[in-house]
Amino acid sequence: MGAAAAGLLLIYNSVDSGSPAESASGQAAPPAATAAPTPGAASATPIPTAPATPKAAAQGAAAPPLKRAVPTRLRIPQIGVDAPFTELTLNPSGQLNAPPPDDKNLVGWYRDGVTPGERGSAVVAGHVDTTKGPAVFLLLSLLLPGNKVEVQRADGTVAVFSVDSVETFSKSAFPDQKVYGKTPDAQLRLITCGGTYDKKRKDYLDNVVVFAHLESSRRA
Repeated sequence: MGAAAAGLLLIYNSVDSGSPAESASGQAAPPAATAAPTPGAASATPIPTAPATPKAAAQGAAAPPLKRAVPTRLRIPQIGVDAPFTELTLNPSGQLNAPPPDDKNLVGWYRDGVTPGERGSAVVAGHVDTTKGPAVFLLLSLLLPGNKVEVQRADGTVAVFSVDSVETFSKSAFPDQKVYGKTPDAQLRLITCGGTYDKKRKDYLDNVVVFAHLESSRRA
C-alpha cells in the first residue's frame, strides 16, 4: 500500500458458520497480490494507484505526515475498540493473510505497506465477526465524521485521525482508486465486511470503509 505501489487487490476472507451474524471478514491485499480463489476467500478487485478524494464532510486541516513507525494498538473510543495490531503478510499464492480468525479483538496491517501516520493511505483490516461471534469491527459502520481514531506506534507516538466519511461499497464494484489511491497527506482506511451475507458464497456482499485523515499526533 505504499507510494511506490503499482496496484492493489482487495481480498475477501470469510469464516463460514452458516449464519451472517457469525461469519466474515474483509482484507486489503498489498501490491501485486494475486486473486486466485482459495477456500474461505471470495472475489478480488484489482486496484490501480491513483489520487483518491473520499466523499466526506468538509475535511479539517491535515497534520504533517509522520516518519514510519510500526503500529501497536488501535483505539476508537466511540465504538469501544481497543485492539492490538498484527502484521499481515502474503501467502505463497500472493494473497494477504487475514488476521487470525480465533482472535476477535485483533486488527491487521500489511507490514510492507504504509504505516498509519505516514504519507499515503494506510490500510487497516479487521473481522466484523467470526465463528466465535462479533469481532473487533462489528460497529465500524456506526462511526460519524469527526469521530477520532487513535493509532499507538512503536516510536512512542500516537497518531490521531479524524473520520471524514463512512461508506459501504459492493465488492463487485469496489471503487479501488477512491479507497487506495495515492494521497498528498497521511490518511487511514479501516475496512471490514458489511451488507447482506450470501450463504452460497460464504461471504458478505459489501465492504464498509472508513476514510480518515491525520489530524494530530502526540507522545504516548
